[in-house]
Amino acid sequence: MKKIKILYTIPNFDTAGSGKALLNIALGLNKELFEPHILCLHSKGEFFKTIQNSGIPVHVFDYIPKERPIFKMLINCFSVSKKLKKINPDIIHSFHYGSNYTEAISAKMANIKWVFTKKNMSWGGSSSNSWKLRSFLANKIAVQNTDMIQQFYPKSKKISLIPRGVNVQNFSYSISNNQIRNEMKTSLDKRIIICVANFVPVKGIELLINAFEKLQDKNPEWVVWLVGDNNNEYGQMVTQLVKQKELQNSIFFSGKKMNVVDYLNQAEIFVLPTLEKGEGTPVAILEAMSNGKVVIGSSVPGIKDQLKTFPDHLFEAGNVIDLEKKLALFMNNSKDENNKIGLAFKNLALAEFTIEKEIENHEKLYHSLLKNGK
Repeated sequence: MKKIKILYTIPNFDTAGSGKALLNIALGLNKELFEPHILCLHSKGEFFKTIQNSGIPVHVFDYIPKERPIFKMLINCFSVSKKLKKINPDIIHSFHYGSNYTEAISAKMANIKWVFTKKNMSWGGSSSNSWKLRSFLANKIAVQNTDMIQQFYPKSKKISLIPRGVNVQNFSYSISNNQIRNEMKTSLDKRIIICVANFVPVKGIELLINAFEKLQDKNPEWVVWLVGDNNNEYGQMVTQLVKQKELQNSIFFSGKKMNVVDYLNQAEIFVLPTLEKGEGTPVAILEAMSNGKVVIGSSVPGIKDQLKTFPDHLFEAGNVIDLEKKLALFMNNSKDENNKIGLAFKNLALAEFTIEKEIENHEKLYHSLLKNGK
């Protein structure tokens, strides 16, 4: 039986988050039924080496013509379509995070079915028409949370809800490496609140700092670890905020880390204080669930879906007082009490958010697309 060839497209592998998600799906497909390929704009980025070593065929060329001027765009799209025909996939699946639609036009010219994953809550403003055209041209759209359906596609029949998944075993708790505490200048008697995030304004990390400041005096046994690359404008602002509040002895920065599980192993409470705009499906929360942490998150798209069975762990986005109350509730628990709650989160990850389930949902999407012939 002829295998179904899926061409996954992504602009680059400079930032590994989306690239890892793409690779996990491509590697996990049933090899007897599917043949994955990957297309990107260039070979830069450390993670590209991992892609090359994956055994999946990789194609590199500019497949995203500029939208203007229109006549030149159409000529360039036709040129791209000929390259796509040479690869000859049954389906092109775009992991482009933005609103570009020229890739879809090239796929149409090549008579290849085209789908994309909606990975964020962007839609309005200057990109609104581009998102509408991108969605119109798609044969199917994979969305990552229910708010995307309600806000962007309430009547569309193209939609497949496919939340992100993780390899739960890779993030399961293991014996703590106390060397990590030495690195983070944290003694063994301290209890840890952790936030793992990209240091960008939408993450609302300053909210966690401000909420913890109000609780610090009455809870001297607790500290906060902020794990992520703070070597940018927002990261430096957050670092300076900690200094201004004289919290350097209780809030610590790790910088960017690949071994996130080693840091999660030390913590009891995980917080993601994302601001109102929301996310797709934040993987950091799924990793923390898998590690058996008490998870607290803001009530925004993406996080609301993940914590729908734990509504008491949601707080109003941007509300420092509400976050302070949630933190105090679990900081007052014993370690055993928090461990029991963390186990419930791990069971949720195993039931709802495994990488195997995400891959299965993608396979169903591809089969339905070819079966329906649309």
